[in-house]
Amino acid sequence: MNYTTQMDAAKRGIVTEEMKIVSMEENINIDILIEKIAKGEVVIPANKNHKSLKPKGVGSGLKTKINVNLGISRDCPNIDAEMEKVNWAIEMNADAIMDLSSFGKTEEFRKKLIETSSAMVGTVPVYDAVGFYDKELKDITEKEFLDVARKHGKDGVDFITVHCGINRETANVFKRNSRVTNIVSRGGSLLYAWMELNNKENPYYEYYDELLDICAEYDMTISLGDSLRPGSIADGTDAAQIAELILLGELTKRAWKKNVQVIVEGPGHIKLNEIKANVELQKKLCHNAPFYTLGPIVTDIAPGYDHITSAIGGAMAASFGVDFLCYVTPAEHLRLPTLEDMKEGIIASQIAAHAGDLAKGLKGAEDWDLEMSVARKNLDWEKMFNLSIDEEKARRYREESQPEFSDSCTMCGKMCSVRNMNRVMEGKDINILRNED
Repeated sequence: MNYTTQMDAAKRGIVTEEMKIVSMEENINIDILIEKIAKGEVVIPANKNHKSLKPKGVGSGLKTKINVNLGISRDCPNIDAEMEKVNWAIEMNADAIMDLSSFGKTEEFRKKLIETSSAMVGTVPVYDAVGFYDKELKDITEKEFLDVARKHGKDGVDFITVHCGINRETANVFKRNSRVTNIVSRGGSLLYAWMELNNKENPYYEYYDELLDICAEYDMTISLGDSLRPGSIADGTDAAQIAELILLGELTKRAWKKNVQVIVEGPGHIKLNEIKANVELQKKLCHNAPFYTLGPIVTDIAPGYDHITSAIGGAMAASFGVDFLCYVTPAEHLRLPTLEDMKEGIIASQIAAHAGDLAKGLKGAEDWDLEMSVARKNLDWEKMFNLSIDEEKARRYREESQPEFSDSCTMCGKMCSVRNMNRVMEGKDINILRNED
């Protein structure tokens, strides 16, 4: 049977191959999954031209997914170095990879990424526009902005972040309400600058229906970028951020009418005590569309450790209903991440996602933790390593500091509570100071 998008199929009761895979992967009833996709509560970003894709679902009732940002830039244009990161990200089970390339052979890198990646691939077309056309920002035309999105769809991109929510109206809210860090979204700042330089409306907003037609043609999910997300704790949950969120809710409904799947992006830098309200606002104003956050980053003071500030916020956000976490690396705010930075960012985000799933009460989420707890109780080191989110690091730490007795570690030795409780519970003597018989 013919259908245009996963949402179109779901509305018509058609079960796609991608839905079958997600149903099995998530252990969710296929009828429930179809209903959620039809409502827009779950998306399966799966471009018809992405042949190497292993489909994943994002949204209500599913495991929290994580995204990894990669890409070449003017200062770091090495495609091979970025492809090494791609291969490692896939090996580490990243759910999505976003190509944020902004300079150089962006098309070559994008095509290699899509050909290689079994993970969902996302892009930000406005980043690519300047390099692709080799023009100054103000000289790019409305049609050219749209044509870049079309090119990405044709190449096989599964979801595109498009900053449609910064239009003349929301830009004026920003102008009337001063901020410490102005607009920190790269895409949002580029489009704001284009609007100011040309005295025109945001082309992605003005020609939104045409953009949706492009997305529908390739079944590209649209990720509604948060141009006005706060870039500092001082700007969190301010008037500009909320004004844009209201508009993103309107744009979500317009996309659904054309059967285009939608993800809505969110903050940003916000305090811990504001996370729950932000999630509730997004889910309400954007009609329970999947919510995708950068962090949130919960303090501004930790350059070099923002994978930690982000994981703290991400875990809380996921526990309140966020569906998709964009990883943050230790290099955030400082430089392009290295391979090691990327690995640390992935692990931190995966921990946050799983912690969120535990708090959500997601079916089966506790099984992994229970297995680890049983392995610890049994002092089964090999099983503990196998269950570790970072097996290599767990093994290395153990090998670097070998205990005298194999059923303990060098922290506690024969005072190990687990070792001694096992012995007491079995009716055995506890031998701490004496030599073993």
